[in-house]
Amino acid sequence: MDQKTSVLLILTGGTISMGEDPATGALAPLDKERMLSHLPELGLLPVNISVVAFDPMIDSSDVDTDFWKQIAESIRDRYDEFDGFVILHGTDTMAYSASAVSFMLRHLAKPVIFTGSQLPLGFLRSDAKENVLNAIEIAAAKDASGRPMVPEVAIFFENALMRGNRTTKKSTDNFDAFYSYNYPDLAKSGVHIKYEPHVIHYEDGSKPLAVNTRMDNNVVVFTLFPGIREEVVESLLNVPGLRAIILRTFGAGNAPRAEWLYNVLKSATDRGIVIVNISQCLTGTVSMGRYETSLHLQRAGVLSGFDMTLETAVTKLMHLLGNYSNHEDIVKRLQMPLCGEVTI
Repeated sequence: MDQKTSVLLILTGGTISMGEDPATGALAPLDKERMLSHLPELGLLPVNISVVAFDPMIDSSDVDTDFWKQIAESIRDRYDEFDGFVILHGTDTMAYSASAVSFMLRHLAKPVIFTGSQLPLGFLRSDAKENVLNAIEIAAAKDASGRPMVPEVAIFFENALMRGNRTTKKSTDNFDAFYSYNYPDLAKSGVHIKYEPHVIHYEDGSKPLAVNTRMDNNVVVFTLFPGIREEVVESLLNVPGLRAIILRTFGAGNAPRAEWLYNVLKSATDRGIVIVNISQCLTGTVSMGRYETSLHLQRAGVLSGFDMTLETAVTKLMHLLGNYSNHEDIVKRLQMPLCGEVTI
């Protein structure tokens, strides 16, 4: 690894930043200095590491669109100074943040690696150190020609590097808390870190980084279930200002054939509301028209979300609604990959 490679470590909060209060024994956020005191190994890495911390650092359950904007702008403001970026983040909404930031950073040519931990840094059995050290090594890694090995937004957890906008949190208890169900891992960590260049996205490098942080959160998610009531769906689809809906359907994109469901969905799409069909299953893709129970969704103007994660569907819609006013532009970009987030 090049001695001069530099990485910016961005501390945002989450479990990894917690420590025991000496007086009460309760978990509370540590300040930057106390966090770094638990990571003396940083000084052993052949990487120039700088550290910045959000003030205040927050629990990831409190993440919102302004927080995503803060992350993207932190990278933009120091993009030319560093070869890679590592973001320490709480696990609960990490997949949402990684997805959102992937849409905000266009023409990205450097690694942006999210990581965190299931146990706080200071705990004896914590997974934090391994995750942080691996993430920094990946953010600093270059190939024989000097190009970054992974110039995209990714999540490193346990022993896997996954594309950020393909990843979902799968466990509250296990150290391998994240999984990329519909896309291969970008790298695996063992005795050595084994990269998979054929699944990593590389920009051509001719365009400068463009950071676009506009997001419109007039989006709602609702999950179908047997026996769902018409009044509930109708009230949801008539929320003032609503612009988009993520409809979580059964299997390969199926829904009840009830006439009322078709009518309320058709009424919404006729008003210009974008409705995207995402499967409740973690693995596989929406295949509208494959079964008769999805044909009426097509007729109602519902769009396929293909194999997008829920986190990606939410943040991609917010990104598109924030940047395009024309309905056709939104629909066109929704059904094409912007940064490797969907297979069509």
